Amino acid sequence: MLENIPSQSMMAELLGQSLFKVWQKLCSAIDEKYDMEKLWNTGGKNWTYEYKYRRGGKTLCSLYAKRNCVGFMIIFGKDERIKFEDIRDTLSDSVCKRYDETTTYRDGKWVMFEPTDTSEFDDYMKLLAVKRKPNIK
Repeated sequence: MLENIPSQSMMAELLGQSLFKVWQKLCSAIDEKYDMEKLWNTGGKNWTYEYKYRRGGKTLCSLYAKRNCVGFMIIFGKDERIKFEDIRDTLSDSVCKRYDETTTYRDGKWVMFEPTDTSEFDDYMKLLAVKRKPNIK
């Protein structure tokens, strides 16, 4: 758990103004559809911050921030990988390519996207719906 949650201005400085807008829009898109616990953590050795969406002990997704870079991770378990294949033809080539290039481990497929704009957000929302149905109408 993070002691000092970064302020908006700290995040804007870390990410840069345009990526900070991407970060905010992605959080808004998730917040519109999901009522979740939001947890700040340190980002481990590769990231400055982790911002995790959880509910009932299960993680929906995590956002990561470091200098001039946003990360967006979804972990797909076995059943979710089957559901991914069901919606694959509705997703962009870039999202499918990132999914395909990610190693599948025993505990799932840890897919990290690094959005630089909002162009893939519709796909991200479809991927989140594979993990959990939206709980806000």
